Amino acid sequence: MTRAADPVSRFLPRARLSRRHAGAGAGAVLAAAWQRATVGGGEPPAAGRPVAFVGGTVLPIAAPPITAGTVVVAGGKIAAVGPAATTAVPADAERIDCSGKVVMPGLVDTHSHVGGGWGGDASAPIQPDVRVLDSINVRDAGFRKCRAGGLTTLNIMPGSGHLLSGQTIYAKLRKAATIDDFLIRDQAGRIVAGMKMANGTNSQKEPPFPGTRSKSAALVRQKFLAAEKYRRTLAAAAGDAEKVPDRDLEMEALVEVLDGRRVVHHHCHRADDILTVLRLKEEFGFKVVLHHVSEAWKVAPQLARAGVGCSVIVVDAPGGKIEAAEMSLATGAILEREGVPVAFHTDDPVTDSRLFFRAAALAVRAGMSRDKALEALTLAGARMLELEDRVGSLAVGKDGDVIVLSGDPLALRTKVLQTWVEGVKVFDRDDPDDRLFAVGGYGAGHDQRAHGCCTDNRLNE
Repeated sequence: MTRAADPVSRFLPRARLSRRHAGAGAGAVLAAAWQRATVGGGEPPAAGRPVAFVGGTVLPIAAPPITAGTVVVAGGKIAAVGPAATTAVPADAERIDCSGKVVMPGLVDTHSHVGGGWGGDASAPIQPDVRVLDSINVRDAGFRKCRAGGLTTLNIMPGSGHLLSGQTIYAKLRKAATIDDFLIRDQAGRIVAGMKMANGTNSQKEPPFPGTRSKSAALVRQKFLAAEKYRRTLAAAAGDAEKVPDRDLEMEALVEVLDGRRVVHHHCHRADDILTVLRLKEEFGFKVVLHHVSEAWKVAPQLARAGVGCSVIVVDAPGGKIEAAEMSLATGAILEREGVPVAFHTDDPVTDSRLFFRAAALAVRAGMSRDKALEALTLAGARMLELEDRVGSLAVGKDGDVIVLSGDPLALRTKVLQTWVEGVKVFDRDDPDDRLFAVGGYGAGHDQRAHGCCTDNRLNE
């Protein structure tokens, strides 16, 4: 698409947002003070002041772009999306002037390791009882870098050095004091999360780990067979305390996988490893999203027939791994043509979360459509996490996760200017402290005075 034909290709890297407060006096002061004080917050108050993003080009993702649009967030939810001329703004709303800028939903990263949680240890190759939430540091500087990159929802995973390394969490990047502030829960209050699995060379080690691909698959089958037996025992007990087996944390987690209550997020690169996962899915009936998939372009028809989505890493994918030697920037385009759902991920710290937009830009350069590439940053990832009713697009009733960009999202010089989670601003490039996390290199996020650091090592300032 040419610059002239693209309605959002005005690149304004130094643009600043102006704020016009519809209400003056104590109300505005208190609202601003509450926002600054939400270090331990999370959910915005239901009676919080509405926010209206006005005048920008709105990219709803699931609907056509809106030139000179308005997005209203109230009570943490999106209350209205439409043309500015016909979309009412509450009288007490804080207005964010987005003229000449782009407004779109917060980005969804289906695969991140930010926060320092790495899952299982060397005691066994399969550890479904391990929860990554028990090892995440919410004060890790990486989370602020995520917000600076426009990310608002993450699937935080254990590492890939096991056949099954543990339970992931789906995290909302609210301002947080503890990990509980990040958690996404269902209507029953249960933590919403997935299960991390892997194959290929990562888990081929000294015993008790497997040494071959065949043994890897055999160990997984054996563990799932044990989980099926545990599930049958539970069903036969029918709640009778005398017959219910002792609690087994491994089996409980795997039964959730078998019952479809927990999606498997499966690391794999080579085409043969991808097909092995499809066989296991068919045999045990679990839901699965394939991650990395360096050679998915070789087996795109098989993926389409299996109805399995792929979370693709584009930037820094090889990373010295021989299994990624035949990765292709055209993977997204090839999978799109076959009708395979595609999302992107960072694998942070493999790819810095501040560079997430580049995954879509490179995929478009290699033939993927613009619409599907933007969807791969947002709604496609939300679907893979089964959170599409909450995040991934700008639609009435969804969470008020909104980002404001200086220009076209696929342009190299475009900057994330603001990031909002559920109607609360969590990043503002005009704030010097936030700006450090957007432009600083190594050391950003540490005490600059104590360490004598500077911010001369800039990232696309």
